[in-house]
Amino acid sequence: MNQTLEGHSGSVQIVTWNEQYQKLTTSDQNGLIIVWMLYKGSWYEEMINNRNKSVVRSMSWNADGQKICIVYEDGAVIVGSVDGNRIWGKDLKGVQLCHVAWSADSKALLFGMANGEIHIYDNQGNFMVKMKMNCLVNVTGAVSIAGIHWYHGTEGYVEPDCPCLAICFDNGRCQIMRHENDQNPVLIDTGMYVVSIQWNHTGSVLAVAGSQKVITQDKDVNTVQFYTPFGEHLGTLMVPGKQMSALSWEGGGLKIALTVDSYIYFANIRPDYKWGYCSNTVVYAYTRRDRPEYCVTFWDTKNNDKYVKYVKSLISITTCGDFCILATKADENHPQFVLVLCNSIGTPLDPKYIDLVPLFVTMTKTHVIAASKEAFYIWQYRVAKKLTALEINQITRSRKEGRERIYHVDDTPSGSLDGVLDYSKAIQGTRDPICAITASDKTLIVSRESGTFQRYSLPNVGLIQKYSLNCQAYQLSLNCNSSRLAVIDILGVLTFFDLDARVTDSTGQQVVGELLKLERKDVWDMKWAKDNPDLFAVMEKTRMYVFRNLDPEEPIQTSGYICNFEDLEIKSVLLDEILKNPEYPNKDYIINFEIRSLRDSRALIEKVGIEDASQFIEDNPHPRLWRLLAEAALQKLDLHTAEQAFVRCKDYQGIKFVKRLGNLQSEPMKQAEVAAYFGRFEEAERMYLDMDRRDLAISLRLKLGDWFRVLQLLKTGSGDADDSLLEQAHNAIGDYFADRQKRLNAIQYYVQGRNQERLAECYYMLEDYVGLENLASSLPENHKLLPEIAQMFVRVGMCEQAVTAFLKCNQPKAAVDTCVHLNQIADEEAKKRTKPLRVKKLYVLSALLIEQYHEQIKNAQRGKVKGKSSEATSALAGLLEEEVLSTSSRFTDNAWRGAEAYHFFILAQRQLYEGYVDTALKTALHLRDYEDIIPAVEIYSLLALCACASRAFGTCSKAFIKLESLETLSSEQKQQYEDLALEIFTKHTPKDNRKSELDGLLEGGEGKLPTCVATGSPITEYQFWMCSVCKHCVLAQEINNYNFCPLCHSAVG
Repeated sequence: MNQTLEGHSGSVQIVTWNEQYQKLTTSDQNGLIIVWMLYKGSWYEEMINNRNKSVVRSMSWNADGQKICIVYEDGAVIVGSVDGNRIWGKDLKGVQLCHVAWSADSKALLFGMANGEIHIYDNQGNFMVKMKMNCLVNVTGAVSIAGIHWYHGTEGYVEPDCPCLAICFDNGRCQIMRHENDQNPVLIDTGMYVVSIQWNHTGSVLAVAGSQKVITQDKDVNTVQFYTPFGEHLGTLMVPGKQMSALSWEGGGLKIALTVDSYIYFANIRPDYKWGYCSNTVVYAYTRRDRPEYCVTFWDTKNNDKYVKYVKSLISITTCGDFCILATKADENHPQFVLVLCNSIGTPLDPKYIDLVPLFVTMTKTHVIAASKEAFYIWQYRVAKKLTALEINQITRSRKEGRERIYHVDDTPSGSLDGVLDYSKAIQGTRDPICAITASDKTLIVSRESGTFQRYSLPNVGLIQKYSLNCQAYQLSLNCNSSRLAVIDILGVLTFFDLDARVTDSTGQQVVGELLKLERKDVWDMKWAKDNPDLFAVMEKTRMYVFRNLDPEEPIQTSGYICNFEDLEIKSVLLDEILKNPEYPNKDYIINFEIRSLRDSRALIEKVGIEDASQFIEDNPHPRLWRLLAEAALQKLDLHTAEQAFVRCKDYQGIKFVKRLGNLQSEPMKQAEVAAYFGRFEEAERMYLDMDRRDLAISLRLKLGDWFRVLQLLKTGSGDADDSLLEQAHNAIGDYFADRQKRLNAIQYYVQGRNQERLAECYYMLEDYVGLENLASSLPENHKLLPEIAQMFVRVGMCEQAVTAFLKCNQPKAAVDTCVHLNQIADEEAKKRTKPLRVKKLYVLSALLIEQYHEQIKNAQRGKVKGKSSEATSALAGLLEEEVLSTSSRFTDNAWRGAEAYHFFILAQRQLYEGYVDTALKTALHLRDYEDIIPAVEIYSLLALCACASRAFGTCSKAFIKLESLETLSSEQKQQYEDLALEIFTKHTPKDNRKSELDGLLEGGEGKLPTCVATGSPITEYQFWMCSVCKHCVLAQEINNYNFCPLCHSAVG
């Protein structure tokens, strides 16, 4: 829109924007303030205010847009609300205000004075402290504040505790602080006269506008400098005109507006995004307000799937082939860094911790190279894959020689393996720092700030050559055969260097390397073709140029970042659009461009014919063009031309397909095969059916794995051969649903496919034991699936069904074992109130059988993996198998629990009858943990008896209370217990005489000390004996009295 806002009578001096409420606030030389609002597409005055005393020097809205602070030149301060109400006002005597800024939490206000001082006030206008200006140390003379901008974190921070408060003075000195009391701010000397500063919308780039003296010109040049929050210089923008007065970022950070004289200039900003492209996946990072980490998204552009990872202190993303490297800080308080090798869905494969700052990272198919300003680190990475004997030999050798090496930029490595992992090289200084690196499979290029380029060989790093260019490189790129180097310098100028050319210099000496004549300006991205050393694409402003042999084609209008250049096609991604809504990337933001030769060949084939197009492609050969010709010839069934073209592009599958087509007699059959070849499957199927060849249509769908369509086609006909295929289709669709956890759907298809094995598995996973039981009863005797179904019942404790299944498959011993394993016999004996010793023996027997069962599973698992892995691996596999099998059964979780219960039950009674009443009480207290095995009435009766004998009447009282509250007792039995309790406690106070000794035992619960199975006492000593079979403990002094374990009766070794 274009609208003149009329309302001010004097020149407008201050303009501020409220992003949250979309309101514009302006003030003129007379002190008149107007708040403007947008209504039905036009701007109107919403509020007007005029103090009529002084001129407004600065205005600032707080982070949530609710409050505005207005400062006047005479020291008056007014804070108002967004709806026009005055919150408070104050006159600061004896000061001349010129700037104001809110803190991110709206708890503090910064006031900038005309004399260059900055005072900190609270949000009610009370003075707190004067800010220390570290950037003005050793500065003499008067200075004034050029700008204060406090980024409020509305789009998150680039890293935790990131500097966000920028203060700049007219002399070019600037400091960036983490908060208003930061004692260690980032200091910058811009070397220019500054008029304005502003953060971009994410707080990642600070723009500083002003003017600068240039040696080659008499007058000052208008300049904008760009910095990171940590003071690193990002770039410089020169602007024409006499006097620049202000700058402002566009809301999305993609443009910057500059006022120069009576003009407004707009400049496009190309953010240096953290992004990459690998294996059809765009990897990009962005910050979010609600998280301190970077959100790294792996977006599969083929399937439109995305995988999100959160990475702290991300430095860069580098990609190559199917992998990417995320460079991060290891810890905020530690100087170590991490290079994380990830696959295309963000799964970390191999992290490397390094003591070198990875300012520049590049990678090839085999190596990752990270460089600081002084040294570079080389890592030969490996990923899991099938290796040949030769590759295994190479890896073994490289492991000995070291796959990680560090070289100082001033070193001259010979190429022999003299590189070592010596991080002391990383801290040695250099007068000529590294500014960019790039690498191919056989060459590494390191660029230095002086314009020197050092060429090293890979994988054995040897310095081959040094070249000199008159520029400081920002980005480097090697072509596919490492013969040419593309250099984009810090001013955006692209030049090319031939690394192998031999030329004679001005002194008559022959030198290696030649600067090519092509030079392009305003370049921000470039990419070499992967399959042609003379082909590359360049991004200039908002145009893409494709060059062949340094000759440009006509430009294409786009602002995309180039992902890939291969097969005469350029794939680019509109990152600017994606990062406007990064959580929902759209396939429309991926654009494919065909280069001219591909477009021309396609047009020739369509308009002129195959013969003329064939001649054109002969003159401009490329595998992609031959493939295009072959496909066009196939469409017209010109098999001779198609075969020749497939030969020229070395497509063996295509040649075989043409041969097969030649053997077909029917023309419609050939057309159907061609349609299938080009992926037009519906058309091919229709052709087959029109020819009454349902078998071929089914065969096509079988190759595609489209079992749903196969089933539909089978149902349209009949035949013996179809029955087995029908079963196969039902089972395949069942598998499809089972793989997606939709087992109810899968069961329907498995029933029709008569797949009892998968049916049993589905019933088991769905916990449909009725269905599993019905399946077992429907199977014939001695069916191979019955033992497996029986084991399923065993795992979930369904003894009766398990026994039935074992008996049906003629395995009576397994049926008996099941009863023992599930502890049913012992439980039944306990219910019959058989002698406790007999019940204990049964529990011990079943526990020993469980241990034996576990051991058999481990041994069986070892047998399965024998010869395939180590003994430790097979043992682990056995334990895992055992864990899976045992989780459903109560008894197998703790095989010895029943034996423990009856052991302590017998022991307490034996101790009581032998007169050891205190020991008997301690043992009886353990029985409270076994109410699920021994009837509670038995436990608390024994406990009350032992406590009474031991004169621990407090414990005795608690036991009686428990007995009186048992629901299993009749009212008569409860009355008997009440009468007995009354008789005891009328004579004795219900208190324990030796309470301190019983404290630990009375608390019970988890975290108790191990218990001696010989005495029932807790083991407090470090030395004790442990049974090798049941893993229970006995006090060291007690075990001498025994030849057998008191619990499991195995021999004392």
